Amino acid sequence: MSYDLHAPYPAGRPRRLRRTDFLRRLVREHDLTVDDLIWPLFVIDGEKRREPVPSMPGVERFTIDELLHTVEEAVNLGIPVVSLFPNTPDEKRSADAAEAFNPDNLVCRAVRAIRQRFGDAIGVMTDVALDPYTSHGQDGLLGRNGEILNDETIAALVRQALNQAEAGCDILGPSDMMDGRVGAIRAALEEAGLQQVHIMAYTAKYASAFYGPFRDAVGSGARLTGDKRTYQMDPANAREALREAAMDIAEGADSIMVKPGMPYLDIVRLLKEHFTCPVFAYQVSGEYAMLKAACANGWLDEHKVVMESLLAFKRAGADGILTYYAADVARWLRGEQRADG
Repeated sequence: MSYDLHAPYPAGRPRRLRRTDFLRRLVREHDLTVDDLIWPLFVIDGEKRREPVPSMPGVERFTIDELLHTVEEAVNLGIPVVSLFPNTPDEKRSADAAEAFNPDNLVCRAVRAIRQRFGDAIGVMTDVALDPYTSHGQDGLLGRNGEILNDETIAALVRQALNQAEAGCDILGPSDMMDGRVGAIRAALEEAGLQQVHIMAYTAKYASAFYGPFRDAVGSGARLTGDKRTYQMDPANAREALREAAMDIAEGADSIMVKPGMPYLDIVRLLKEHFTCPVFAYQVSGEYAMLKAACANGWLDEHKVVMESLLAFKRAGADGILTYYAADVARWLRGEQRADG
């Protein structure tokens, strides 16, 4: 990297560009807007219920009728996309994840309800992975000795993806990290006449310790057998993300994602510098929970640290961010206060 020559002090005074608000705004390199936000939402079965997620203060699980009120809030705030994650009832979880293929499962019913109520006023993203539906909590199907079966899982993921696409989702988010799943899903979408459905591949999804509260929210954490290190990426690796991205893009991904977010901003930057497709990042549940805990204790200013953290995503190169703070950030960008404050 080369740098322009600058006049030495005192002829050169960088603080001149920071002296006033209008100058700071004039030369600002990156901005965070509501258009950058995707709001992850959790869905539960039943009616007229909201359940708090204890490990994620301020986050709730919604029955579909309550979810529609929250999606209406997202529409009114100008948030472009909501991403849906189901907490499947225990009796509908199985080793073969059959509920993922049910056209009347929680996610498909939620997608249809959103589409019927709001049309194209907001985008709907769905998660393609088997862990919300398996009795063992893994993202794939189990073989002998607990091995995660790659190709057999791909066949299941294709069925799941088609099920969600036929329900009306706009974006599919394969988060399972099986080899070859993006290409298989893209081919199936083309064959089914669903070629307009966007694939946002979870390209660099690391085997991270930051996912615990999310697993609580979808009900997979307590039942997880083993770990996910044979398919999620090793946190020690960076260059491996380039290979994953190249494969996903070649197989038909429209955009790629890094997960978690802030601990992996170097990976966001790496992918942005090497590829021209949009790069997204997920501010995951553990990141959210840490900020919430520190702010609840009065150690940090929530508004300031959240906005700074999301701006860091943009500075690293993210084109968009999945964050549980989406609604709060949208309000703050409007100059409003939190809904509960």
